[in-house]
Amino acid sequence: MARTKTVTSRRAQTLALSESEAYDRMKAAKVAWRYPDVLGMLAAGDVTLTTIRLLAPHLTASNHRELLAAAAGKGKRQVQELLAERFPEPDVPWGIRSLTGPMGTFTPSPAPLVRPLSRDRYHVTFTASGALCAKLELARDLLRHVSPSGDPGPIFARALDLLVEELVRQKYAVTAQPRPARGTAPDSRHIPAEVKRAVFIRDLGRCAFAGSDGRVCGERAFIEFHHVVPFAIGGGATVENVQLRCRVHNGYEAEVFFGPSREYGGIDVDPAGPERVRGDAFSFRNESPPPVP
Repeated sequence: MARTKTVTSRRAQTLALSESEAYDRMKAAKVAWRYPDVLGMLAAGDVTLTTIRLLAPHLTASNHRELLAAAAGKGKRQVQELLAERFPEPDVPWGIRSLTGPMGTFTPSPAPLVRPLSRDRYHVTFTASGALCAKLELARDLLRHVSPSGDPGPIFARALDLLVEELVRQKYAVTAQPRPARGTAPDSRHIPAEVKRAVFIRDLGRCAFAGSDGRVCGERAFIEFHHVVPFAIGGGATVENVQLRCRVHNGYEAEVFFGPSREYGGIDVDPAGPERVRGDAFSFRNESPPPVP
């Protein structure tokens, strides 16, 4: 193991790569020597070096073609879930350990890890503060009648159910007993609560941006409300005109429409008012937009 790490470090320095990048290339070269089909898939972009590294321990002469085909076009997490389903691992025991090192030494915190073990089973690790550990111990004691073993899994599940419910209520106005709408002024940017609720449910809380190939983004982090017809030219805060976008794609669509080389995205706005636009106002959508970040 030490020799492998030394060789990896030396080759990483020679090729100006990180150790992980050099390791992936070394692993892919070994796999390609045994199964030459890998080279064609790498050249075509069907698989990545990371995918090859993940698949390597499981490839055999009898299954390598089928397993490579199943992993083609998938991301890292999808490949991990594929392997967990086909080569399941047993559940790991839960545990809490201190990261305190010897006096005068620095112990770096390991990165959070979510690793699929089998179908619908995951191994989750993260670094917590002393205060969080104390709260976890208290919750374990209070829930002994529900989970006598003290397994923190059910505790986190119940806590996250409450947290997600509260966050969805705050961000998307989702509630079991919605109040009647009071109406919104026509010139207001305010998005009514009932519109937020309907859009959240329709878009499943994910970015609804679709690329030219029809592929939907699906991101759930940094989600914002996006006016399909911009508010600046009369787009209303209606369920039909509001969609969810991640921050990147919301900014991208604003650049397409309001970019410095365009006046309202290359459309002609009726001088009688921003809410009145010519019938061919959205012909700019057929133009070549700037590249997606």
